[in-house]
Amino acid sequence: MLFDYNMLDDSEKLIYALRALYRQAGYTQYHMSKFEEYDLYVRNKDFLVSENIITFTDTNGKLIALKPDVTLSIIKNNIDEPDRLKKLCYNENVYRVSSGSGCFSEIPQSGVECIGCVDDQCIADVISLALSSLALAGQNFVLELSFLDILAKSIDRMSDDKTIRKQVVGYVSEKNTHDLEKLCGNNPLNDKYCKLVEKLTDIYGTPREVMPALKEICDEGGLNKEYQKLESVLSLLRGNKYEDAIRIDFSLTDNINYYNGFIFKGFVEGVPDHVLSGGQYDSLMRRMNKDSSGIGFAVYIENLEDITIE
Repeated sequence: MLFDYNMLDDSEKLIYALRALYRQAGYTQYHMSKFEEYDLYVRNKDFLVSENIITFTDTNGKLIALKPDVTLSIIKNNIDEPDRLKKLCYNENVYRVSSGSGCFSEIPQSGVECIGCVDDQCIADVISLALSSLALAGQNFVLELSFLDILAKSIDRMSDDKTIRKQVVGYVSEKNTHDLEKLCGNNPLNDKYCKLVEKLTDIYGTPREVMPALKEICDEGGLNKEYQKLESVLSLLRGNKYEDAIRIDFSLTDNINYYNGFIFKGFVEGVPDHVLSGGQYDSLMRRMNKDSSGIGFAVYIENLEDITIE
């Protein structure tokens, strides 16, 4: 029987289109088991979208989980080769509580992972691929992009108190400059970096709009190295046909203990939640005793059920 693309529903068409996009970009299809040892998720539960995991006891007595995440499995099951770049893509089902139903669901997910020697060109290529993925999902979209090294270093210089730093991250993620300013006023924090973090919290716009103001902030805060890293990657994205869809937004602070460098989220018009999420996860790699670097993203097919694919 011949394959008929027109017989697919819109979600299946999107999965098919994403797979073709990733393979054309040089990514190798990665297949994995539906199961992992539960201990993998216990050790990294803060990285998961949800702590609710379906588990069962295997015949050998080990506690096994239905896979709630793809990235952790790929990191665990790949040989650590920090001098080589592996470009992997996947179409997998994960098993976790659905944001729509509030019940456990089998959720389709597509994405890419680059593991090993991740340089600026690799980062720019992954961000570019994220933009192309959003373009397949909708005509009007934005990719919100943050560079955690600038924010994290500024917060670290505000205070040595981990509790206060955690509060600051929360206020930044909410763009709550009122309570951030109040926190700074009520505690013996570094006033210079308090003001810099407040300025970072307010930044939002295209690179063309915000980079001049960001340069001033980084010059003042001694963050020139971090600024140059951000500028280097953005320069590699100039001329991309979706460049105008990029928004710099330092309120993206998801999993700051796992991620480093660039993180991003994608939004499509008509969908209330983000449909794509990704970033660099060197900190997670170190936590899992790997010397390689890593960057990737996932497209949440579940959130795109109502889109129409030509």
